[in-house]
Formats: sequence, structure tokens, C-alpha cells
Amino acid sequence: MIAQVETKTYTVQEYLEAEVNSLDRHEFINGEIILMAGGTPNHNEITSILNSILRVSLKGKPYSIFASDQRLWTPQLNNYTYPDVMVVARPIELQSGRTDTITNPVLIAEVLSKSTKAYDRDEKFAAYRSIPSFQEYLLIDQYRLQVEQYSKTDANKWIFSEYGVIGDRLMLNSISVELSVADIYESIEFI
Repeated sequence: MIAQVETKTYTVQEYLEAEVNSLDRHEFINGEIILMAGGTPNHNEITSILNSILRVSLKGKPYSIFASDQRLWTPQLNNYTYPDVMVVARPIELQSGRTDTITNPVLIAEVLSKSTKAYDRDEKFAAYRSIPSFQEYLLIDQYRLQVEQYSKTDANKWIFSEYGVIGDRLMLNSISVELSVADIYESIEFI
């Protein structure tokens, strides 16, 4: 007989206290504290490239751009995550009583890894959709040329677009920025 290991659940307060003092980043999902794994070189480079493109494209516009280390709170589910790239309209809205947790993303991008791609497409996207300000979601594959874009068109209505050719261009309507797939994957070597 195989014994089942019970997963310990934590309160939000326990999570936030531990996270503030931790050297590692953790997500908080349904009472479970989940260690964020380190990224691969491709993951980190794609995140850095996208962050740079957005920073230049949005210069002088009322947005802030964050990469990897900024915590996001999903109020309806009481979850905490660290999106790979997040664009937030100014003024930044913070969780009540916190100075380190954002609540108003407009655009979120996740670089897919083998261990998280199903979660990023399903549960995480469903959680993000519950945030009123959230309008656009990018999923960028780090193992092959593929970008998935989900754009909100109306309450509970999203359009899916897929890009897989180096010459493809995509329009981020939520922030009025056009991206090229070639730029996103600049210098990436698929392994």
C-alpha cells in the first residue's frame, strides 16, 4: 500500500510573511506555496527581449513594464503569481495594505516551459481572466517558433491568434504596440 502525502495548506498571511523573507520566489495557489523554478537561457533571453521591446515601444506612455520579479494578486481566487512579463497601466494599483503586490495588469506574457505550459494555458489563464483590467495574454514557446495571443474583445470574449513564421507581426491592441516574431526570437537557438 502506498501512503499518500498530504499537501500542507497555508494562509495568505503565512505565505506573504515567508515570501518577504525568502531568497526564492514562490507562487501561492489555493493555499499551496509553490517554488518557482529557475529559467533556461532561452526563457530568460526571451523574457529580457520582450521586456526591452516593450520598454522602448512604451516610452513616454502611461504604462509600467515588469519582468519576472513583480508579484501579482488575483483577488477573486486569492492567488499570487509572478508573470514573466507584465504591462500595467499607471497609476499602478496595489493590493490593499501591500506595497509589493500589483492588481491591475493590462497585458501578461508567459514564456512556456515543459513543466508549466499546460498550467499557463489553462488554470493560470483562467485566473488572469478574472482580473478586470487584464486584456491581453501572450504565450511564447521557448523550444520552437510559436507565439499564442489571446485578446479580449468584450466581457467573456477572447480572440485567439497564433504566429509561427519568422516574418509574422502581431498587434498588441491593449497597448497599441506592434511586435515582430523575428524580434521576439532574436538570437534564440532552439535546443
